[in-house]
Amino acid sequence: MSQIEILLPKMGESVAEATIIRWLKAEGERVEADEPIVEIATDKVDSEVPAPEAGILIKKLVNDGDVVQVGQIIAVLGLETDVQTSVPAPVAGPSVQVAHEPAAANVEVLTSALAEDPGKNGPSGRFYSPLVRNIAKAEGISLAELEKLDGSGREGRVTKSDILSYVDNRIASPAVTNAPAGAPSSNGQKSGSAVTTLSSPAPAVQPAFKRPAVIIGANDDIIEMDRMRKIIAENMVMSKHVSPHVTSFVEADVTNIVLWRNKWKKHFETKEKEKLTFTPIFIEAIARAIKDFPGVNASVDGDRIIIRKDINIGMAAALPSGNLIVPVIKNADQYNLVGLAKKVNDLADRAKLNKLTPDDIQGGTYTMSNVGTFGNVMGTPIINQPQVAVLAIGAIRKKPAVIETEFGDSIGIRHLMFLSHSYDHRVVDGMLGGTFVRRVADYLEQFDINREP
Repeated sequence: MSQIEILLPKMGESVAEATIIRWLKAEGERVEADEPIVEIATDKVDSEVPAPEAGILIKKLVNDGDVVQVGQIIAVLGLETDVQTSVPAPVAGPSVQVAHEPAAANVEVLTSALAEDPGKNGPSGRFYSPLVRNIAKAEGISLAELEKLDGSGREGRVTKSDILSYVDNRIASPAVTNAPAGAPSSNGQKSGSAVTTLSSPAPAVQPAFKRPAVIIGANDDIIEMDRMRKIIAENMVMSKHVSPHVTSFVEADVTNIVLWRNKWKKHFETKEKEKLTFTPIFIEAIARAIKDFPGVNASVDGDRIIIRKDINIGMAAALPSGNLIVPVIKNADQYNLVGLAKKVNDLADRAKLNKLTPDDIQGGTYTMSNVGTFGNVMGTPIINQPQVAVLAIGAIRKKPAVIETEFGDSIGIRHLMFLSHSYDHRVVDGMLGGTFVRRVADYLEQFDINREP
């Protein structure tokens, strides 16, 4: 019986590891080609790893709860001769990789890929994730400080929790450190000898934040956070640590959109076999405004601003557990309204069924959250790092409003809603943040009621 090694597959941009949730097959059990054998979870989404071919699961090399690196061998699959002759060739795709080389070769390839960016590794060789490095830059934590941190991750890696705990509890942040010879400095360059390296600007003294003591009463219920809720909590705290949030509000008259949708929604569903919601109309307006103001379609890397050329708009969607996730419509500006409606419905439906893939939630450059779904008129959304802005759409309500015409002003019933735009004040000033959300409102108010879908 020949054997193949099953590796943890690549799961999208910036995802370097995953947690084994549970094995779906036992050792010695037969599996079919493309049949899921194990459930895994990243810090963004849960997914399954399928068997590349039919055979017998000979050996599981990792256990439930283990944190596994991309490219690491997780299992050995035995291929019977009769199975090989009757089953089609292995299905190729990004969901799984089959190793025909020794394990050491795969580790070497992975290590060399990481070494291409010297900022990812300290002098000790320890890997630092992009998230940890971004928090360190924002908080003025030098590379020397990072190297001294005790990491709770696999092989001593520093996790989000480790660095946020350090930020909360450190008393002083040294502005000057001595970098060893050959070590990367704060700007990513290597020094030829021992030099003095300036860290990112930070207050000399940081207050030690103490979490308040919680007294549990006799009648209180205690509910343990699930894994997704813990991740959401960490990301929200991290975003507030990294970005100074400012929120601008605009009220938009969307009467034309409401009347147009009421007129066309049945025809649209009959013709396109898709529901016509307000979401694709909002995304269309956001994509147009981003083209006018590309400064909100950006990320911050230390003292560099990265303007994204692709317009990849994330939309908050509900999971079966009640938690939220943000699937991404890639190149949203290149779709017409029909295309956007199909993408929105597909991502929302698969989110409800817990069928999103890691690639579905990667690469977002700007995020929209529809708080109006819950009947909220406005909100102050938290930025989805490493983006610099997020827009919340409020509930559409009928309200009396002044209508300006060439014959004078009058009072009428209009469909109005609030747009709430939160942005990173390090790089997005009030003029840009406020003008952008006003432009989105303008596009919504100027919607052509005579347009055909």
